[in-house]
Amino acid sequence: MSESQSLPMNFGGIAEEEFSSFDASRILVWPISYEGTVSYGGGTGQGAAAIIDASRNMELYDEETDAEVYKLGIHTLDESPSVDPPERMMSSLYARANELVSSNKFVTMIGGEHSVSAPVIRAHAEKYQNLSVLQIDAHADLRDTYDGTPYSHASIMARVVKDLRIPSVQVGIRSISVDEARALDGLPTKIFWAKDIVGKIDWWDDAVDGLTENVYLTVDIDGLDPSLVSATGTPEPGGLGWYETIGLIRTLARKRKIVGMDLTEYSYVEGQNASAFLCAKLIYKTLAFVFEKETERVRLGTHATGVP
Repeated sequence: MSESQSLPMNFGGIAEEEFSSFDASRILVWPISYEGTVSYGGGTGQGAAAIIDASRNMELYDEETDAEVYKLGIHTLDESPSVDPPERMMSSLYARANELVSSNKFVTMIGGEHSVSAPVIRAHAEKYQNLSVLQIDAHADLRDTYDGTPYSHASIMARVVKDLRIPSVQVGIRSISVDEARALDGLPTKIFWAKDIVGKIDWWDDAVDGLTENVYLTVDIDGLDPSLVSATGTPEPGGLGWYETIGLIRTLARKRKIVGMDLTEYSYVEGQNASAFLCAKLIYKTLAFVFEKETERVRLGTHATGVP
């Protein structure tokens, strides 16, 4: 048995209680097993568990920030199970999100389909004033309803920008319905279309400058190109690359305060470990950027108080 396989089944495979207990942790990882409104490929209900499993094989030193963010404490919560109907599921997630946000710890939710982000964002909006949302996604997700429910994965951003009127920036979009397109002008959102940004880096500051002081980051993993992540419900071609995505998140963390985040829509497929590992790595690198000023530099032995 390899060393990684003997590690605890928590995010990062953190064996030390001082870095993984609830009380000692600055960060909470909240897995949600839900795919109640999927409309194409399945498997998102098993996605969070697979990402956590893959994360046990990551190096916990991040070379870019020269830090080990897990030493701020990362506690993995019990997985929230699926319940029916969708309205009841969203209500239960909202109640749980309120509890977690009230703990004053940083909540990192792992889905599950993208619909589960809406109640989590709502809970953050009620705690943090001047909140906006950065969405990385292939799809606009602005439908009022889909398949007969307003709680669909295709309606999550409608709940955010239409119902809650939270200003948003949507990045990597390359699939949108005619009704969504017609409604754009009246909504508090700005879209950075994939066709205009893929392969470029000169848009990062513009995207971040459109956001408020406090930002919730929601990542639908199909925002990345399917050559990187094929294991997702609707793998739209022409998506973001790894370094484009990392550069955007780095820019966001250094110019704004990220108060919570999620990653959704990874669909578990047996044997496709690369996609799950990418999701785990993306979450961990994001946490490294979020807490860059609070973590000690490994090689220099200092804190990054002067991060640009």
